[in-house]
Amino acid sequence: MSKMEKRKKKGPKEAAWDVAVMGMMIATLEAGKMALSAAPNVEIVTLLVILYTLRFGKKTLYAVVVFVLLECAVWGIGLWTVMYLYLWPLLSLTVFCLRKIDSLWFWSIFSAVFGVMYGGLCSFAYLLFGGPSTAFAWWIAGIPWDLFHGTANFILMMVLYTPLLRVLRRIAPPGSEGG
Repeated sequence: MSKMEKRKKKGPKEAAWDVAVMGMMIATLEAGKMALSAAPNVEIVTLLVILYTLRFGKKTLYAVVVFVLLECAVWGIGLWTVMYLYLWPLLSLTVFCLRKIDSLWFWSIFSAVFGVMYGGLCSFAYLLFGGPSTAFAWWIAGIPWDLFHGTANFILMMVLYTPLLRVLRRIAPPGSEGG
């Protein structure tokens, strides 16, 4: 039986596991975002998206999309929505491409770089709606916040990467070792 055939033949336990894991990812992304919303440019979403992608692979992309839709339901639609629609999936896809790397230092630096680049990446939305001068001004004005964002991402990853990944690795699908 090919890999594709095995994927299509999920039993009720595997399907329930997928739903439970998806719900856990979405709930923790949203709860983590809410829990740190009072701290400017300190967020745990980057850390969680990285760890979930490393552990659960492509399934994370679905959780990220639902997270973005949930954010829209909670906060309404705005320019930030455009940013979220490409930023979080881009992060997950990039991590998926680099998923073979198992290094605390690599992922800490990676998350710091993502935090520093966040404002620049967000400015693409302003490029579409306000033109190059608006995008550039918005990006430049936010550089101090981006530096803080990158520093916070680095610290969170250094502290939480190992314990959270250890917990996530214990979440195994039915029928597998540890499941």
